[in-house]
Amino acid sequence: MAFDGCCPDCKLPGDDCPLIWGVCNHAFHLHCILKWVNSQTSQAHCPMCRREWQFKG
Repeated sequence: MAFDGCCPDCKLPGDDCPLIWGVCNHAFHLHCILKWVNSQTSQAHCPMCRREWQFKG
């Protein structure tokens, strides 16, 4: 699926990086959400809605 929008973190349009969805239905570039998850000291939360982050399977 093409990602024509912008990732909320890096604001870069396009799909040069894989798109990752959370169970909350927010989408991020793979490199952006991994950076976010790895920066959290406890359970990671979606940067958009603050729900507990879980990768959509």
